[in-house]
Amino acid sequence: MALQMKPACERCDLGLAMDGQAWICSFECSFCTVCAEAMEYRCPNCGGELVARPRREVPPVVA
Repeated sequence: MALQMKPACERCDLGLAMDGQAWICSFECSFCTVCAEAMEYRCPNCGGELVARPRREVPPVVA
């Protein structure tokens, strides 16, 4: 079962790159670093801990 890699922060709607830094809770709520820090690394939806989201490589574009 793979994590759902959400494309934007759920608080400020900033884009989250698959290979960039983001924070996630156990329910896959996703946040940017600025919002995660402002929320003291606690998910506002479930109260769970926000941890660094694993990064996925972006596949190369083949022309």
